[in-house]
Amino acid sequence: MPEPGPAPKLLVTGMPKSGKTTAVIRLVELLRDAGVPVHGFVTGEQRVDGRRVGFVVHDLTGPSAQLAHQDLDSPVRVGRFGVDVPAFEQIAFPALHAALAGDGVVVIDEIARMELASTAFAALVEEILDSTRPVIATVHSQPHPFTDTIKQRPDVLLLDVDDTTRDD
Repeated sequence: MPEPGPAPKLLVTGMPKSGKTTAVIRLVELLRDAGVPVHGFVTGEQRVDGRRVGFVVHDLTGPSAQLAHQDLDSPVRVGRFGVDVPAFEQIAFPALHAALAGDGVVVIDEIARMELASTAFAALVEEILDSTRPVIATVHSQPHPFTDTIKQRPDVLLLDVDDTTRDD
């Protein structure tokens, strides 16, 4: 019997609001429906009167926390949002460590400026990408030394998503 090939590493990229998270959440649903274990985290927007005011990080097993908010007083700022790095790490790190220790697919939504305010997160992403685990991650499209490097890895498939292709 032939040796199995390397685990797929899919990086979904696109502009903000292009549907990266929507596509990944749908993929998580399809994998779960097929009986594939899925571990990791996703981020979601908080809106008030149709205006984006913050972001929440959700462990795929349930716990969540405020990642960023326009009214959050934080030394870490991304645009108009204050970022709560410790709250992010409190949710994302256990989710990703459980994903590495378990079986199935590792989901990381998103690898972008807010999340990369945690240098330990960047190191954990590299550990996950270096592992034998299959990975689905969203990555911002803006230039950044860390994300530019991981997008160039020979073991990743880069998929650009926009509002016309996210459902495909």
